[in-house]
Amino acid sequence: MFGRWLGNRTNGMQPASPLGAVRTPAGAGVIGCRVVDPVNQPVTGAEFTVSDTMGRKVVTGGTDPYGSFLATVPAGEYRLAVTAEGYTPYRATALVAEDTLASLGDVTLQVAPPPEPPAAGEWQLDPGHSSIGFTARHIGLARIHGRFNSFAGAVRIAERIERSAMHVVIDAASIDTGVRMRDEHLRSRDFLDVLRFPTLEFYSDRLTHRGGSRWAVTGALSLHGVTRTVTLDTEYLGLGNGIEGETRAACRAGTELHRDDFTVSWQSMLARGIAAVGPSIRVDLDVQLVPQGPTG
Repeated sequence: MFGRWLGNRTNGMQPASPLGAVRTPAGAGVIGCRVVDPVNQPVTGAEFTVSDTMGRKVVTGGTDPYGSFLATVPAGEYRLAVTAEGYTPYRATALVAEDTLASLGDVTLQVAPPPEPPAAGEWQLDPGHSSIGFTARHIGLARIHGRFNSFAGAVRIAERIERSAMHVVIDAASIDTGVRMRDEHLRSRDFLDVLRFPTLEFYSDRLTHRGGSRWAVTGALSLHGVTRTVTLDTEYLGLGNGIEGETRAACRAGTELHRDDFTVSWQSMLARGIAAVGPSIRVDLDVQLVPQGPTG
């Protein structure tokens, strides 16, 4: 009897919604969706932006491993944008009521066509619209940001992009962190030793397509008299036109360098054994290329 009663009671129960245990603040509701690709697989790490009707960002975040996104917001009308690498952005509006889930259901992102590659030929880096910056950890807490103010580069685009090559030269003495005393120390023998090693140089030897607009650019970096193989994680941004109508190609790239690999090993220890400078340096490039004009 008891078995039949418990069995019947259990079979009649409905699974509870996970939102049943979530308490929303007064005047607030929940907005959410599941982001999937064209074959209904979850898109992990898609970026989600919720803005109000004035265009002000209210919530930003990413989808979880199941492609889901949930956020609690004040009741009202919102604009939503969902973006992910290799997909066309999705935009929608939603009305969120108090103590209610406003669900968009499954949002399907369409695969975006890859950006048009630059034409085969000789291109050169435009220093006026490019930057080479770096970030270093300081005293185990803050980050110090700097850049190199003087550099040049050339790229040979092959008919097969994978066979393209580049050469970048950086003036070591142009290092700039905004603090004169620190910059002089970075130019000294403790760090870059610019009198002995006036330039940093990078020669690429292969490009590998990682899907969508992502590439790996691998080559030899010469720094402080040492040459090591490094790989730049690169995002190709496509083609555009400058104010004079000239064609431009743009990309972003970055990598992490370990100072000891290039014998830039100066260190000073602070109280409690904290290092004044971290062991690795993050390097980030924002590059614009223009076709190289005829020479001679």
